[in-house]
Amino acid sequence: MAERENRRGNRRDREEAAPEFADRLVAINRVSKTVKGGKRFGFAALVVVGDQKGRVGFGKGKAKEVPEAIRKATEQAKRQMIRVQLREGRTLHHDIEGRHGAGKVVMRAAPEGTGIIAGGPMRAVFEMLGVKDVVSKSLGSANPYNMIRATIDGLKKEQSPRSVAQRRGKKVADILPKRDEAPAAEAAEA
Repeated sequence: MAERENRRGNRRDREEAAPEFADRLVAINRVSKTVKGGKRFGFAALVVVGDQKGRVGFGKGKAKEVPEAIRKATEQAKRQMIRVQLREGRTLHHDIEGRHGAGKVVMRAAPEGTGIIAGGPMRAVFEMLGVKDVVSKSLGSANPYNMIRATIDGLKKEQSPRSVAQRRGKKVADILPKRDEAPAAEAAEA
């Protein structure tokens, strides 16, 4: 008996030790089905979940009641999380293009202080991801489902200099452009 209680206690401790996620409701859609007695309403929710430290996921849930649809969407989002490497913990490493269906998004790294320049569903993804500075544009579909999927597709393509260097068998310094030499070369030409 004590063993079983101990196991339960451990599971509870593990859940508390797991990182706390923030969630953002992006869209809620009410659909109706006409039946003999009138109309039956159902709800579909689109939720973005993240730890604001480089992990983000999205989920959709359907139910007869709004809270239940949101709960289902949140659970699905937590299961489908991806990790994204951020430069200095605030922006992307490089410019990215993401696509899904008719949705196309362009995301660009931005200097410090720019803020999140993004519309609707994309803003929710960046806020839950923990990005502080980014410039993005949605081209094509304005459907929130397609915009979020295109944004996640682009974020999956992002690569940090460390991962590129490791894959190519080089050092990180060999991959990144030299910042000190560029101004010196311009001064020598003048």
